[in-house]
This record gives sequence, C-alpha cells and structure tokens, in this order.
Amino acid sequence: MSERSNPELEPLPYDYDALEPSISEQVLTWHHDTHHQGYVNGLDSAEETLAENRANGDFSSSGSAMRSVTHNGCGHYLHELFWNNMDPNGGGEPEGELAARIEEDFGSYEGWKGEFKAAASAAGGWALLVYDPVAKQLRNVVVDKHDQGALWGAHPILALDVWEHSYYYDYGPARGDFIDAFFDVVNWDNVAQQYEKTVSKHE
Repeated sequence: MSERSNPELEPLPYDYDALEPSISEQVLTWHHDTHHQGYVNGLDSAEETLAENRANGDFSSSGSAMRSVTHNGCGHYLHELFWNNMDPNGGGEPEGELAARIEEDFGSYEGWKGEFKAAASAAGGWALLVYDPVAKQLRNVVVDKHDQGALWGAHPILALDVWEHSYYYDYGPARGDFIDAFFDVVNWDNVAQQYEKTVSKHE
C-alpha cells in the first residue's frame, strides 16, 4: 500500500496586502491562515480516521469521515486554485486560445462574464469556470459549500470564493461589489495555463 502524503497549506503566491483594495490584508490573512488551514486540518484528520478504521475493522465513523474528505478536500483544492487565479497585476480580459474558447462556448467574453457573475451571486460557496471533458466545452458552475453542485469529471480552471468570510469584512452584504472587484485581480495567465493543461489531456 502506498504511503499517504499529508496535505499542506502552501504560502500565498504574493504578500498579504498585495490584492488591496480588492481584498484587504486582514481578510486575506484570516482567509488563508485560518479558514484554508482549517480545511487542510479537516482533510488530514478525516484521512487519519479512515486509515485507522481500515486498520481496526471498525467502520462506524467512516461515513462521516468520507463526507469530511469531500468537504475539506474540495475546500483545500479550490482555495489553492483561488489564490493562484489572482495576482496584484491581474485584471483585464483573457487572450489567445482561452479567449477564443470563451467566445466559442459563451458567444462573447461579456456573455461569459455576465453568466459567471450570476453564478457568483447565486452560489452558497463558489462560482467556477470549468472544462467539461464529456461535452468538450467550458461551463460556469454554481457550487454550494465546497462540493455540492459540482459537475462530475469537470476540471475547474477559475474559482471565485463567495463564502461570507471572503468578503464581508471588506464589503458587508454587498457581494456584488466584491464580485466586481475580483475581476480587477484575475490572473488570466494562470487561468489560461489551467485551461491548456486540462484541454491537452482530453482533446
């Protein structure tokens, strides 16, 4: 049996104050160091419980542990994507193959953006731009919590966290203002890299 590697919280790819005024230093500190760390810890704990249960043959707590793996695992993975999807020098619009694909699948960049903002307004967790390898197209997806509403087999390439801890300190109940500010820091180079890596495996 292969040895399991424990999940770890990676440092942010920029300073805590680098995304101001879109996201404050205080929010980024809380969000990364407390909330994201909590998902990493929860995933690790659930994995340990499952391993112990397999070893001792007692599976009475395995159901809740497996739910914890999907909840905390998705929280961990999506936050990793979220941090890297942003950059202090971000903003603007996508270019190249990604821009062409967005236009092909959504009609225009504005068509995609309007739909993505609608996803972010409706979600109880995340708005995701994913590549669907079955339909071979990009889709916007509304995800509640971290794992409810996900599309099987789809690969997220852009993630926007709309849990209240992402924005309430900065924007209060004005989630729409936070969504607009997110577009000022989107790292389209990273999104394009995610897209190209994913598509190369499936097309």
